[in-house]
Amino acid sequence: MRDYKRYDVWKLAHELVKEIYIISENFPKSELFGLTSQIRRSSVSIPTNIAEGCGRSTDKEFARFLEISIGSTNETEYLLLLSCDLGFSSEDQLISLNPKLNLIRQKIIQLRKKLLNNN
Repeated sequence: MRDYKRYDVWKLAHELVKEIYIISENFPKSELFGLTSQIRRSSVSIPTNIAEGCGRSTDKEFARFLEISIGSTNETEYLLLLSCDLGFSSEDQLISLNPKLNLIRQKIIQLRKKLLNNN
């Protein structure tokens, strides 16, 4: 079994989740069960799926969870854009988080390719 805490991409995703939680604290209270909840769940899904995949017995299974994590990265990116467009977060926050999301996505894709090439 792999230790997810040893993966740099998991560490980056974990830090991103903490930033999303801080940013979303300032969203309107009327969005608590809407956008606030959705963006938190999508961002948490990124490192969660990496961690869950590490518990799987084959590289192919792990790669499947990484694929889900990539989808959650895309979802989080969109929800950040929406929160900015709605005025819930600033363009500066979007500009600071997008490179992090892109790096996380790139690292997950690389890890997934590496796993699938081993088979």
